[in-house]
Amino acid sequence: MTAPLLELVNASVMRGDALVLRNLTLAIAEGEHTAILGANGSGKSTLVQLLSRHLYPLADGEVRVFGQSRWSVSELRSLIGIVSPALQSDFTSNEPLRVFEAVASGFFSARGLWRNHSLTEEMRARSNEALERMGAAHLAQRDMATLSTGEARRVLIARALVHRPKALLLDEPCTGLDPVSRDGFLSGLRYLARGGTTILMVTHHVEEILPEIETLVLLRNGRLLAKGAKDALLTGENLSALFEGAMHVERHGSAYYARAVGSASEQS
Repeated sequence: MTAPLLELVNASVMRGDALVLRNLTLAIAEGEHTAILGANGSGKSTLVQLLSRHLYPLADGEVRVFGQSRWSVSELRSLIGIVSPALQSDFTSNEPLRVFEAVASGFFSARGLWRNHSLTEEMRARSNEALERMGAAHLAQRDMATLSTGEARRVLIARALVHRPKALLLDEPCTGLDPVSRDGFLSGLRYLARGGTTILMVTHHVEEILPEIETLVLLRNGRLLAKGAKDALLTGENLSALFEGAMHVERHGSAYYARAVGSASEQS
């Protein structure tokens, strides 16, 4: 049997004196587009850092990718591309950085290209190909600091795609996007999902969940509340338990929307 794309077994993470992930056991298969949903402080970003190897579980826990718990950074990035707000902040601040260099530097796990980096023609071609896939080829000569939030997000996904990873893990990918930019950005993610890249999306906004996503993981207070089919889990009862407050869920076609019961938007 094929090993899961991602597998966590009794994974717990401490930050200071706080236990922020608690005995998390979870498996996600290759091709299983998944949304990881939870309130702020539920452990979603900690989970991303656990999978990116910025954090490690306590001794009795384990994190596996395709059945292996030990990977070099370069091998791991060829399997899972990770894009987060923290990464975007790093690439759009400090020293000037051209978009093409930001994308190509993904081959070297660096911020930009340096004298010791030898960029082959294949690397150049794959960098341009990744920009094309994200509809960002026209930005190649721009400075990262001049991009809008949506443009920068597309470029960083292109950077992850140069490795042709099997999956993309996106941490709150629509943060800071206006509604029009968000719709265009989500359309790009749908294109990737339909093209065979497994999408793992961390969010607390139900409306951002792509139609192609069929699996939900619900996190509450560092614990796994539920994992299952999107259509079964996206109910007012389940989201009320997840966000610890009364929630109402509506479905329109393939899209879901949720709001707090008694909110200003519902009363208006």
